[in-house]
Amino acid sequence: MLVLRSFFYFLLKLPLKFLVRCKIITDSQTITEQPKQPIFYIVLRKSASDLLTLQRACKKQNLPDPLGQVTINGATFDRTFCIENPTPIFSWRKACKTTATTQGLALLNQHVLDENLDAKLIPANLIWGKMPTKERRNLNIGTLIADQESPSWLRKFFIVLFLGRDTLVRFSESFSFREITDDHGSDETAVHKFLRVARFHFHRQTIAAKGPRLMHRKQMFTALFANPSIKRMISDEAKNKKVSEAEIKKQALAIMDEIAGDYSVSWVRFGEVILHWLWARLYSAINVSNAKVLRKLAQEGHEIIYVPCHRSHMDYLLLSYVLIQEGLVMPRIAAGINLNFWPAGTVFRKAGAFFIRRSFGGNRLYSTIFREYLGLLFERGYSVKYYTEGGRSRTGRLLAPKTGMLAMSIQSLLRGIDRPLTLVPVYLGYEHVMEVGTYHKELSGSEKKSESIFGVLKAIKSLRNYGNGYVNFGEPMNINEFLNNEVPNWKEAIDPIDPQKPTWLTPTVNGLAEKVMENINKSAALNGVALIALILQASKNKALSKLELETQLDFFLNIQRQAPFSKQLTVPEETAAELIAHVISLNKVTVTEDSFGSIVSLSETANLEMRYYRNNILHTYVVPALVCRLLDKHNKINQNDLVTKVQMLAALLKEDLYLYQDAKQIEKQTLHILTVLESMEITKQSKAGFWSLSDNIHQLSQVHAMAECVDESLQRLAIVTSLASRLAPISKRDLETKVVAIAQRLSVLNNINAAEFIDKRAQSTLISTIREQGYISINDEGLLVTEHSMVEMKATVVNLVDIEVLQSIAR
Repeated sequence: MLVLRSFFYFLLKLPLKFLVRCKIITDSQTITEQPKQPIFYIVLRKSASDLLTLQRACKKQNLPDPLGQVTINGATFDRTFCIENPTPIFSWRKACKTTATTQGLALLNQHVLDENLDAKLIPANLIWGKMPTKERRNLNIGTLIADQESPSWLRKFFIVLFLGRDTLVRFSESFSFREITDDHGSDETAVHKFLRVARFHFHRQTIAAKGPRLMHRKQMFTALFANPSIKRMISDEAKNKKVSEAEIKKQALAIMDEIAGDYSVSWVRFGEVILHWLWARLYSAINVSNAKVLRKLAQEGHEIIYVPCHRSHMDYLLLSYVLIQEGLVMPRIAAGINLNFWPAGTVFRKAGAFFIRRSFGGNRLYSTIFREYLGLLFERGYSVKYYTEGGRSRTGRLLAPKTGMLAMSIQSLLRGIDRPLTLVPVYLGYEHVMEVGTYHKELSGSEKKSESIFGVLKAIKSLRNYGNGYVNFGEPMNINEFLNNEVPNWKEAIDPIDPQKPTWLTPTVNGLAEKVMENINKSAALNGVALIALILQASKNKALSKLELETQLDFFLNIQRQAPFSKQLTVPEETAAELIAHVISLNKVTVTEDSFGSIVSLSETANLEMRYYRNNILHTYVVPALVCRLLDKHNKINQNDLVTKVQMLAALLKEDLYLYQDAKQIEKQTLHILTVLESMEITKQSKAGFWSLSDNIHQLSQVHAMAECVDESLQRLAIVTSLASRLAPISKRDLETKVVAIAQRLSVLNNINAAEFIDKRAQSTLISTIREQGYISINDEGLLVTEHSMVEMKATVVNLVDIEVLQSIAR
């Protein structure tokens, strides 16, 4: 029997080699290290195609052969446990039970006999294709290959034939037989328990990869028309407008048709192939961080809501592609209605996009339908992706969040959805954003052009090497837990028929939105282009010798490697020289030669472009830049005084740059940075506790470059504090107008060509923060007045700004 099986497997290997191409995902890197203890596998079905595909995957991962056997204390065991046998073709025959229970019981008994034995069991899930089960089952080839619950060998033939090129092999964290024996015993009950756990584990993974049952577009419309909130709204609209309900239903159907996606697995699969080809030509690499947390959330049954920053139209494609590569289902994507142009709109709908208007304009019918459509997606278990910024950032900094989608997400919980809603902040970074030239034109006053097929064709024509792309998944934020902490009695507002808008909703949503933006920035990805942009922008003439640039870049890298901005931050592993060579190859900088060597500089056009990439990571260097600025401006400074000043300044810039750190974290990071600078022999501390810079001129230039990173932020603070102190009492609007006017003048005098420096909204945010910190307040007449604490804060800020800038403000 064993010989016949081996011969059958030998014959089957050749066709499977051509029919099957598998993607391999490992949840643990340790499984690639073969321990001294024996390794076993557990799979869901005893299928020749599954086992041979697993064999190929194990070979690529340097793991033992799953078709082999293991000898323990003279007893021989098959290396692979199979939970189920295939279903017989004829329904009157019953499937035979596998030997998994007998094999597991014998292996547990071996652990009782041998105390040194600790075999490992690796769950290996084989998922054929990404086709979810459909809501209605019709007898067709689609159903034949979509329904994979214990398929017969005939059905498996069609599955391999049609879906073999889209197979996923996922290795999970290994189980310890020793732990099972010690914690649960070695009887048949213990075996049944771990087999049951494995079966449920595979089910969860399959749902995470394929998604829940697929609901047809028309079925969604039927479900929405049956929704109590929409039925009530249609009735109210008909009464208020004095028209028939049929007329309002017609309008509602048009709105649903405008909003709803039309997800197609075949289109997604085709798109994945196209994107795989495209990314290979556009990007040197796509770096992904912390994706493991997503698979864990999906397996635990969380409703995942991806909330990425918005840099480019590439965001839609890049994040979706990465999620598929990580073995997860494509999310339903909220896209701006401006992207609903032919033929892109149809393609996006097939990829799961649903469209949202920029403004609801008081249209109650539209807002109700959209809210209930979003709630239906959550209720059905579809993951969702939306951008809290609303639109793409033109400056490279995070935009103020739009809270509408977050509010509707919380209202979905108030409808009584029983699954946890979890936000996953996503930082998207690029070494080249193809729209960056257009952004500068728009910031300079040019009219924004509407998206069209001609714009897409023009963009495709100019495609080139864009360097690296970065997708960093941040710390998940469970909305249920957030509400439990912020509004302990929030469940009292649950109403399945008519979702409420309680008084606590708006402030809670605003707080949640701020946390989302902070967590996005917390997960930043440093890269060569952004780092060199940061350093050259801080230099006087936007130019440095290549050797000096390399020294500065090493310093900036070492600061983040030894005293990182956050645990989620990713730092390049390359050396400074390698990063500079890479950036030069992307034509981001100008390199000239003279008798002393190479000079790296920014042209006028590149200077504008590189500010965008500088702003992507500026927030990560705020604390070290403030430390360096204080050290640079003081001959010596007491440690407690230095920490206090950094805390104060960081708090003022927190909302403007979406910094996540509180006062304790700022203190910890400040002391850590001082220790790192001391180890580099850049700073020294006296016995009395005073810090000062060393006398090394070359090292002082590094400190000065770091300090310059926060110069513009300090200038804006100096403008606001100086004007508020001099002109108070003054209305907030008048103060904003005067601050913008002086910022515009300073930008000309100091050659600061930055939209964010003169942006009215940015100045308003800064003024609001200063008020929240208690430095200014509002009197009975509604005017801003300064508090006593403003004197000390202003003195600190003014002391850190160059005298020429202060004179310009005074004039």
